[in-house]
Amino acid sequence: MKAVACQNGDLTVVDLPDPTPGPGHVLLDVTGCGICGSDLHSRHHADAQADVLAEAGYDGYGRSNEQVVFGHEFCGLVAGYGRGATKKIKLGTPVVAMPLIRKDNGMHAIGLSASAPGAYADQVVIEEAFMLGVPNGLSPQIAVLTEPMAIGYHAVRRSEISKKDAAVVIGCGPVGLAVISMLKARGVETIVASDFSPARRALATACGASVAIDPNVATPYSVLGGHGYVTSISDNVAGALTVMKALRKLPVPWHVVFRALEKIGKTAPKRPIVFECVGVAGIIDQIITAAPLNSRVVVAGVCMEPDRFRPVMAINKQIDLRFVVGYDPLEFRDTLHMLANGTVNAAPMITGTVALTGVAAAFDTLQNPEHHAKIIIDPRKTTNTI
Repeated sequence: MKAVACQNGDLTVVDLPDPTPGPGHVLLDVTGCGICGSDLHSRHHADAQADVLAEAGYDGYGRSNEQVVFGHEFCGLVAGYGRGATKKIKLGTPVVAMPLIRKDNGMHAIGLSASAPGAYADQVVIEEAFMLGVPNGLSPQIAVLTEPMAIGYHAVRRSEISKKDAAVVIGCGPVGLAVISMLKARGVETIVASDFSPARRALATACGASVAIDPNVATPYSVLGGHGYVTSISDNVAGALTVMKALRKLPVPWHVVFRALEKIGKTAPKRPIVFECVGVAGIIDQIITAAPLNSRVVVAGVCMEPDRFRPVMAINKQIDLRFVVGYDPLEFRDTLHMLANGTVNAAPMITGTVALTGVAAAFDTLQNPEHHAKIIIDPRKTTNTI
């Protein structure tokens, strides 16, 4: 079969043996595969990521000297089953799958490990237990987005945002757009997007942002003036004094009233939820410094180099910092169905389609945010639209 392999930073169309599904595995004919930011990072930073993941307990991440077939955002048609599979889904059925598979040497991330070739290829082998049939006649091109959209859905769920909370999304690449789409689907009323790129700000608006800010012109927090957020430690203390003076005037002990208000959530400080979707060194510290007091910061951007922020700033502003990665099986399933029933419209994210021969050029053009957001690889194609 034909595939695109990455080795020492070079992307090359190669001929590989046709894959054979192992026990509990399924063989797919690939109908589409998205180019992910993780793939762009891995092309030149594979060893750094592999070192970090080895420390965290996974030593199978593909290294730069290994031949790795990328591709973990995919849709395909069931072409065959391995021994022991249940075969509940008919041959020829369009499916998606979580990109994880068990091999003889352990669990591996499909498309990010030399042991688990991905879907930049005519065919890919997946784990049947992680496979889902594509519902409601959803187009394979949109079904490809299940995996990246599930990343956004997981980040939104981990944020514990409510409909009344304001969301600020820093960075409107594919991750930021997925977050915006999922915030919109969740019914969040105020979604502020921030990106230097006019093209990406336009996509953010198309995906559901209430307003898209150019950080060269204004900060995303400047549009939140009417939400009652505290932006100064001095103002925070002065506010506490005002409250205590009022409570002291009541005919009952102040602490009794305070405790009652606390139980019904009236003493919780107002704060926006900020999603960091850039993944560049220095962004976390910028957000901590500029965001209102008590903000919750959800880090979804993957920074591939050591970074620094000032804990003393985060401490004094009581910033809640959360890091997110991946999704669980239910989030993956629910994302697929949200795409299929129209709850989430991810179509604006798709800005180009290429054949296997166009992958290297697609990687290059994705470096410019004005050109593309998400490019889909279709191994059946012979022409490129980028």
